[in-house]
Amino acid sequence: MPVPSPSASSPSPGDPAPELSAQELAILALEGRTFRYVGAKERAIREEIGISKVAYYVRLNALLDDPRALRAAPALVHRLRGRRVSEHGEMPRRGGDRVA
Repeated sequence: MPVPSPSASSPSPGDPAPELSAQELAILALEGRTFRYVGAKERAIREEIGISKVAYYVRLNALLDDPRALRAAPALVHRLRGRRVSEHGEMPRRGGDRVA
């Protein structure tokens, strides 16, 4: 009787589902969506994820530093990392010091 290889029972490297929890995957999926109306995203956070807006952004920020999230959604994580506030607390300026 053949013995199954260890790789047969372990998840494949390209499958992110076993690595991230259902809530973490839902956070990434929600963050990848666009919302048309003011408050629609906050409502979706409460209804779909079931946590407060503050808790959502705390979890999202932690996910952006998590290599598992980078493997699960590389384009989204890179885009969101680029939008994060810099280490010094300053947002990058658009257009330099010009005044319109």
